[in-house]
Formats: sequence, C-alpha cells, structure tokens
Amino acid sequence: MSKFSSKKTLTDEEEAEIQRMIASDPENPEWTEDDLKNARPFREVFPDLAASIDREIARRGRPPLEKTKQPVTIRLDPDLVAHYKATGKGWQSRMNDDLRKAAGI
Repeated sequence: MSKFSSKKTLTDEEEAEIQRMIASDPENPEWTEDDLKNARPFREVFPDLAASIDREIARRGRPPLEKTKQPVTIRLDPDLVAHYKATGKGWQSRMNDDLRKAAGI
C-alpha cells in the first residue's frame, strides 16, 4: 500500500456543496444529539426481522456434509499422481474411492 493517498482533498466549495445537499434532503436529515442519544440497535427495534435475516444468511451456501473429508498431506509417486490427474476433474475423489477399496472399507 502506498503511503500517499490517491484521494484528492475536497475544496471548500466542494465541501460546501456536499453540506448543502445533505441539508436539503428532507427525507434524511442529519442526526441531532437527541437523535443519537435515543437511537436503539436494529435487533432491539425489529427482533423478528433480525431473526429472519439471520435464518436467511444461515441457509446460504453449501449444505453441511454428514461426513466431511479430512485434509492430509502425503507423498505419492509422480506417475501415480499423473495417472489420476489425467482422468480429469474429480481425480481426488476417484483416488479416495480406490484407496477405500484397497483398504477393504
């Protein structure tokens, strides 16, 4: 990361324009000290909605597997690895299946 920022500093005119636009927005006024003092957390104000959002987020992604694989590091002969890789996508799963057969599992 560079120690010099690529962001340019706002001029007084630009800052004044931004403040003017903030002040002119009747639907989203700048918060007062009272507003900040009386603010409450989203989860406190809308507990049902917060719980619904949490459930939706938890549902995302791949469903949990019943049996997860254990990552290991082993040393194999290069020709053996080349043989399995040549079989295409899923070669690790095929190697796992062959090892299970060889072990009688």
